[in-house]
Amino acid sequence: MRIVRLANYVAPHSGGLRTSLRELGAGYLAAGHEPVLIIPGERSSDEQTAQGRVITLSGPRIPFTGGYRALLRKRQVAALLSELEPDTLEVSDRTTLRWTGRWAREHGVPAAMISHESLTALMRMAVPGLDLPGLSRWGPALAAVDAVNRRTVRAYQRVICTTAWAATEFERIGTANPGVGLGEKLLRARLGVDLNTFAAPHPDEQGGRVRDAYAAPDDTLLVHCGRLSPEKKPQRSLNTLATLRASGLSARLVVAGDGPLRRRLERRAARDRLPVTFAGFLPGRSDLAALLASADVAIAPGPTETFGLAGLEALACGTPVVVSAESALPEVVGEAGASVAGEDLAAGVMTVLSWPEPVRRAAARARAEHFGWPAAVQAFLAIHEALAAGEAGGECRAGDGMAAGTGWRPGRDGGRGRDGHRDGAAAGAGPRAAVTTERRPG
Repeated sequence: MRIVRLANYVAPHSGGLRTSLRELGAGYLAAGHEPVLIIPGERSSDEQTAQGRVITLSGPRIPFTGGYRALLRKRQVAALLSELEPDTLEVSDRTTLRWTGRWAREHGVPAAMISHESLTALMRMAVPGLDLPGLSRWGPALAAVDAVNRRTVRAYQRVICTTAWAATEFERIGTANPGVGLGEKLLRARLGVDLNTFAAPHPDEQGGRVRDAYAAPDDTLLVHCGRLSPEKKPQRSLNTLATLRASGLSARLVVAGDGPLRRRLERRAARDRLPVTFAGFLPGRSDLAALLASADVAIAPGPTETFGLAGLEALACGTPVVVSAESALPEVVGEAGASVAGEDLAAGVMTVLSWPEPVRRAAARARAEHFGWPAAVQAFLAIHEALAAGEAGGECRAGDGMAAGTGWRPGRDGGRGRDGHRDGAAAGAGPRAAVTTERRPG
């Protein structure tokens, strides 16, 4: 299959979305498919990479986003899509690229949207308590979120959510499409983690040296890894550090990441005399892994995370994670960490530190091993295969989303894939993973 993928707001220093695009693309390519990624950038380019073909279209910076760019020239993108002739379309943007769902429908291309953000959670940041029934005065705000989500559901044949938490806002609205049940449109497929790169190092390897650079032997080392932007709530990590030190714990914090709030956070750390090291964006994944593995606890305070790859990477390194109870991360972390609501996660850190270190590190790694990228790739590929098979046969199996076969559309390449194999021959490596239906821990 030629799987054409589109995404906005992907910057050289972006984290989770860029990682998931890279890993899924590499997995599609390894399975014998032809992934093509279209993203915005400063300059246009077209190159073959380890994740397949990557086409960068020059796009403008979007104000107040910290440097993100977007694909805003619809005619240019539409012309490129027509030239590429996708077998399926995968879109990682639910607002500015929603028009591609209409393009796909008009051109007979099966299309899926991956929901990487929660509009309800973003609105909740602006309107605290939005989901409480008693706040009926905010009904119009919630109705606006639901209206946007209904348009998204109508635009695509499938909506993919990476956690049950992310799917909740779609389950709330059902579907506006006659004859198509929500269970047939809404699917869940988990993301993954690189279990080889993100692993606990041996004592004589880089992890020990990294820890020594940031903390004394008796210090508790905390790590915050993520973009320093308002929706990520990085100030909560500084709140947590301040509370822990006020309680008498000798704790230090390393912040790995950059963004528009960095200077404000640096000023606060200096003003309050908090021992915080701002390491900036770490481009090398091995460097990031060494930092995560060296920490006693990782903090993932963002209330809008629909999955939380940084937290999962910490678990893979054997480092427990304290997360925001308002996000999807409790579902990902399970019992290998702690979740806390509100602006201060110190209570969760103290809970995790009360566990014996070997126990908490073993639990973290064991949890991460449920989230390897190969299984994630197979789950996403199964959705693409079902979509393509439904398009070729005139229907998609209701409620399945995992139809067998690669579903090449007839009349393309003489019945062969673009690598010369007969239809489906290259994609059958290994069993397909089921789309998860794991419930969020109560």
